[in-house]
Amino acid sequence: MKRLDRLIISELVGPWAFGVAIFSALIFASVLLVRVTEWVVRGINPNTVMEVAFLLMPGIVVKTFAMAMLLATLLAFGRLSNDSEVVALKAAGTSLFRIMRPVLAFGLAVAFLSFALNEAIVPGAAARATALTTEIKKQIDKGKGAKPVFYTIQGKNGAVAQLMALDFSLVDQTLRHVTLSTFDSEKRHSTILLADELRYFGPRDWRIIGDARLLKADGKWVLGLKDAWPREVAQPDITPQNLLAGFADDLDVFSIGQMVEQIRKLKSDPNPDNKQIANLQFGLYNKVALPLGVVVFALLGAPLGIRNARAGMAVGFALSVALSFLYLMLANFMAVYAKGGAIPPWLASFLPILIGAAAAGYAIYRKNQ
Repeated sequence: MKRLDRLIISELVGPWAFGVAIFSALIFASVLLVRVTEWVVRGINPNTVMEVAFLLMPGIVVKTFAMAMLLATLLAFGRLSNDSEVVALKAAGTSLFRIMRPVLAFGLAVAFLSFALNEAIVPGAAARATALTTEIKKQIDKGKGAKPVFYTIQGKNGAVAQLMALDFSLVDQTLRHVTLSTFDSEKRHSTILLADELRYFGPRDWRIIGDARLLKADGKWVLGLKDAWPREVAQPDITPQNLLAGFADDLDVFSIGQMVEQIRKLKSDPNPDNKQIANLQFGLYNKVALPLGVVVFALLGAPLGIRNARAGMAVGFALSVALSFLYLMLANFMAVYAKGGAIPPWLASFLPILIGAAAAGYAIYRKNQ
């Protein structure tokens, strides 16, 4: 690594880490602090509340990487231009494109870190947080906050069974008060399984907990069961992730592979929920757009940070906040349009990135003149 590269990267690391910390604290305070305080006041175990807050932090931190990168490049190049170091580099024959090379390298490194965290850590943490949040709501509502589930199980030739449950607990991966209706090859009811509780232990491994009854659809016989799965009924090919897709508000709970699988299952339904599919597709494309935003903000912030020496550091803060706000506002509008079917999900996810890339290219071109 050349001296110029080390100089610029060293200028970026500190402000970027500071930006991640300050933006994470701001988002946590604005989004979660009131909710966490309310839970403690309502008597929820403080350890559970702290666990939820801790589990939600990875998702929050990853979302601040792009904003922190914008702040870092604005502050770093603001200092370099204030000390006339950019002028000295240009006078020595160094083009802005060469100066931007370490900025791009650092942006790509942070983008890779963002993608890795969003795939390896965030989904598991967010899913656990969602499970605990659901249980907290049930405690606050004194058992009235149950999560009813209705799920159609698809086979090669269409629906093979329908699952209904009055409550779904993500914490212990349990369905309560369950009705599982199976269909024969002619799409007629074959059997009906009534169970107090079903618990998930692994792929195609749902187990009956407690009492259950198996009814022949024609009423010819009834079989009593206890802690045993009937041989007459095939194990349902569903997971808690499949059921979670029906009511999850936070798409951080899914990895890319899980989203692809959920979209495939939804599309296989004869009457697919297009809004739910669009929502999952938007989340899927965002898994890629989020790291790209880091690179775009790096390339945009650097030329914008090169300014008049009389401009103070406060200009960098103000500019980063303003541009981050515009980006978030545009992204939220795109999310609404995508979920409503007004525009394709891929366009909604990548349009803010394309606009930012165009702005970065224009700013670099102007500053290189």
